[in-house]
Amino acid sequence: MAADLLAAARARQAGLEADLRTLVEVESPTADLAAVARSADAVAVLGERLLGTAPERITVDGVSHLRWRLGVRDREHADDPGSRLLLLCHHDTVWPLGSWGPAPVCTPTQVDGRAALTGPGTFDMLAGLVQGLHALSLLRAQGVALDGISVLVTGDEETGSASSRALIEAEAAGCAAVLVLEASADGGALKTARKGVSMYRVEITGRAAHAGLEPEKGVNAVVELAHQVMAVAALADPAAGTTLTPTVAAAGTTINTVAAAGTLDVDVRAWSAAEQARVDAALRALEPVLAGAALAVTGGVNRPPLEEAMAAPLYARCVAAAGSLGLDAPGALRVGGGSDGNFAAGLGVPTLDGLGAVGGGAHARGEYVLLDTMAERTALVAALVVDLLADGAHP
Repeated sequence: MAADLLAAARARQAGLEADLRTLVEVESPTADLAAVARSADAVAVLGERLLGTAPERITVDGVSHLRWRLGVRDREHADDPGSRLLLLCHHDTVWPLGSWGPAPVCTPTQVDGRAALTGPGTFDMLAGLVQGLHALSLLRAQGVALDGISVLVTGDEETGSASSRALIEAEAAGCAAVLVLEASADGGALKTARKGVSMYRVEITGRAAHAGLEPEKGVNAVVELAHQVMAVAALADPAAGTTLTPTVAAAGTTINTVAAAGTLDVDVRAWSAAEQARVDAALRALEPVLAGAALAVTGGVNRPPLEEAMAAPLYARCVAAAGSLGLDAPGALRVGGGSDGNFAAGLGVPTLDGLGAVGGGAHARGEYVLLDTMAERTALVAALVVDLLADGAHP
């Protein structure tokens, strides 16, 4: 079947490119709920054509998400996902409407002599979404029963998945495997580990006073903020790969007033849940340095880490699937950025990320997908799904 899958995927090259263009042209910045809704409409039409059934549309806090539960069993037990295989995607992007200029925003380009498409969300992650839908469509066309497979396409991944996290975790719970169609790492490598992400705000309360007449009567929130920046930075552990990055700081009102209040935002990345817990406890235990100052720490873990143990078995099977197709084995990389795959892995569900587009420039003007890789990645996902189904990854 492997050779047939690759040939069938290559026969769809024009369709893969056309479907990617269609989704990119809609434009889907996360914060624009109307745009995300229009994007969900386009994804629903594409998915219904390829999968033969319409998705369930789920709107949470105004954000449009789509879910397909394929197979007779899933229609009969819609409230009981059970053991299944989940393909996880998102259709929102980071680009405000019009930021790439007038239509068409998806245009051909060349990268190191290779044909590519560029446009908002081509690499992150609309090409992966298109490839995943086509992979299942290939299997459906070859008579493979897709019972027990779910496809979840969320609409707010780029801003932290506030409205979709519960949906992701509920769908992933009890899965045999979760395949994440996020863009690949450098050179098409899969993402076999992702750091967990935590976000905090340190709120500082001081006391205002006239900076010229009686500064000694004030408690300077700017000075306290400086102390806290250094205290936060000292919690990093380079050997463990744990970073704490002060990212946004603000304090004060006027140049002649001792600052009465300030805020410090902190981005935390860690490879393990244990490190996330250590940092969380340390941040909540911060104490003010200046007499009379007060601190309040809010925030916490946004995404648990995707630890390597959760991906290793699936990565080995993906390498074998690539070999069955006659393709080079994809590499494996640990990356600092988080994805919705972190939520699945945090539940203890085997999760493999980075199965989507091969290209580059995520979140940068000029992001692109290499066209000669789209069919190969489509076939690779299809072959991996076949392998997992044969191993009982569905009811």
